[in-house]
Amino acid sequence: MTLSTQNKIILGSLLILFSIALFFSFASFYFSWESDQSLLTEFSDRNEQAQNLLNKFGASVSHFFMYRGFGLASFVFPVLLCLTGLYLFLGLERKGLIGKWIWGLVFLIWTSIALGFFAIEKPLLGGLIGYEMNDFLQDYTGKIGVLLLLLFGLTVILVRLFRFSPQAIAQYFQNKASSVKKEFHTQAAESSLSVEIETETKQEIPDPYTHKENIPVLEPETPIGNDSKITESDTNPDIKIEVEAVQEEKEETDILADKLVEDFGEFDPTLELGNYKFPHLQLLDTHGAAGGITINQEELEDNKNRIVNTLRNYKIGISQIKATIGPTVTLYEIVPEAGVRISKIKNLEDDIALSLAALGIRIIAPIPGKGTIGIEVPNKNATIVSMRSVIASTKFQNAEMELPIAFGKTISNETFVVDLAKMPHMLMAGATGQGKSVGLNAVLTSLLYKKHPAEVKFILVDPKKVELTLYNKIERHFLAKLPDVPDAIITDNQQVINTLNSLCIEMDNRYELLKGAMVRNIKEYNTKFKARKLNPNDGHQFLPYIVLVIDEFADLIMSAGKEIETPIARLAQLARAIGIHLVIATQRPSVNVITGLIKANFPARIAFRVTSKIDSRTILDTQGAEQLIGRGDMLFTQGNDITRLQCAFVDTPEVAKITEYIGSQRAYPEAHLLPEYVGDDSGTSIDYAIEDRDALFRDAAEVIVTAQQGSASLIQRKLKLGYNRAGRIIDQLEAAGIVGPFEGSKARQVLVPDIYALEQLLNNETQQT
Repeated sequence: MTLSTQNKIILGSLLILFSIALFFSFASFYFSWESDQSLLTEFSDRNEQAQNLLNKFGASVSHFFMYRGFGLASFVFPVLLCLTGLYLFLGLERKGLIGKWIWGLVFLIWTSIALGFFAIEKPLLGGLIGYEMNDFLQDYTGKIGVLLLLLFGLTVILVRLFRFSPQAIAQYFQNKASSVKKEFHTQAAESSLSVEIETETKQEIPDPYTHKENIPVLEPETPIGNDSKITESDTNPDIKIEVEAVQEEKEETDILADKLVEDFGEFDPTLELGNYKFPHLQLLDTHGAAGGITINQEELEDNKNRIVNTLRNYKIGISQIKATIGPTVTLYEIVPEAGVRISKIKNLEDDIALSLAALGIRIIAPIPGKGTIGIEVPNKNATIVSMRSVIASTKFQNAEMELPIAFGKTISNETFVVDLAKMPHMLMAGATGQGKSVGLNAVLTSLLYKKHPAEVKFILVDPKKVELTLYNKIERHFLAKLPDVPDAIITDNQQVINTLNSLCIEMDNRYELLKGAMVRNIKEYNTKFKARKLNPNDGHQFLPYIVLVIDEFADLIMSAGKEIETPIARLAQLARAIGIHLVIATQRPSVNVITGLIKANFPARIAFRVTSKIDSRTILDTQGAEQLIGRGDMLFTQGNDITRLQCAFVDTPEVAKITEYIGSQRAYPEAHLLPEYVGDDSGTSIDYAIEDRDALFRDAAEVIVTAQQGSASLIQRKLKLGYNRAGRIIDQLEAAGIVGPFEGSKARQVLVPDIYALEQLLNNETQQT
């Protein structure tokens, strides 16, 4: 063996092993890059350990190729290096090796640009080079031009590298079609043969349930052996016939359902709006966050050093510290030296905040499930989390949930998705301008992007009259309301009371349907209905989920009190199983608004920034919300751990575009109607005796006739009366023929044109008595 051959074997083995090392470092990069970011500048520190499979070497190399280089396309390098190593190790001719490198690099560049183009929300997939090259090409040719260039490049690669030709593809599909056709005919022949055999078998062995004349009936005179047992159904023919009739009825029902499904398929609730198109991502803006999180190594190092020095000043040693970078906040996880008390670090919260010169410092001691202490430090340059990025995420798109909601991103930059159907109700609170309305829009936007109008309905309560008005455009698609109410967005307090009581009626009606269907929850009921096992003639129907959204709960509680709280509590306690879910927001998280009865039935809670620890405890039962930094920074709990999130931002123009897109499509004839509920101010057509009339009856009549507006609220304001007394006077005015009957949210019609006619009417009544 010559020296040259030996060198080739040694070099070949080196390249093969190096390519394997690159492969494992690249593969582990996507699982460990976040935790290894802070170690890139500390390569020489032997005490620091990386999470990459090849430790700090793997973290640095993979960061260079995957992040700063070509992203996923970088896996071409270990393949080419391994191939070269095999050529050298086995002593093969290197005639075609250069061509493989050329085409490998072409494929590398094309893949990087393609990933940068199609996965713009995830720049790590295409790497910095793919992202920048895609951005550069779009500046000169636009998106369409880049797409055409990518298609041309793909054609070149397929033709030259994989020997692609249109004729070969056509031949492949022809062969496939003939193979499927042949298999189909074979299966059909076998199926026909099995049916004939089964028919002959049934003729030979009669079914006892369909050939009752063959079953011997036990007569009372028949001798019974010692081991024989006689049942009540054997001696009582009426019971026997009744049992058989029930069994036959159940069997016939199931057979009919199976036949209907076989002929028409399962019932499809979306069929009426079968051409409905879900909103597309282009309706949402990126808000300048397409490039993901920007990592500031200098800021990371500076904060780490300040934390370590501050703790060192108080004789607290740190054995390890690492950083996890989020869109708004960076989590520094520290492992104190043995013997250090956790409470000692917790008490230094203000000192650490002073040394970092930052607001919103929060210490988690310890982090649940980890043996570390967390220090959350706001980033100097926060990254906006766009609604587009969370809606486009794989986690949301593939979520197998009944009512999925994408709230935003966690500190580790993961999309946070929860199921409203499992919460089952949610309480949202925070000071003015901290992100509550954006949070509500995130809830509604998530459901609009995921659910068909037949599957979910919204009841929107907006006492401020300006926050939810944009959703009027989708009234006949997604909104529910009371009959004869002109506006689906509820702004009047009395209409809120009527709607909540109507929802209680709807809840009771749905439970009756579940009872008749012998199921436990709405999911089982709808599954059974779609399988055509429930008869619509018996009142059964497909039940959509109903989501009640109240934007400012404090205003309702202060004005209506128990009339609001009682139906809310009843719905919260009972409505989960039948698909009614509540989302309540308030800017005043005080105990007289968020009462114990409300809190007990709302396990899922969201806290935006509040002004005091007391408000934080009212919402979350713990402090922490007062240390948030605002602008969508929030804490979420579902009864156990608390998670810090950056709420996804969806602006008013984006909501307008979404509702306009949905509203422009074919809709139902009207909004989803709730059961009618007659409130206290409704007419009763009771014939009140004149001597039983209220002392202020005449004054109230003059107020109504003068204003030509028949409403209890007008009498309240003018005569300074309570609502119940004003309602009774309205009933008396109706009985006297002065106002018309109740007409929903509209004011009653005034039947007397002027004061003179009123005087005549009342005088005539007096004379008749």
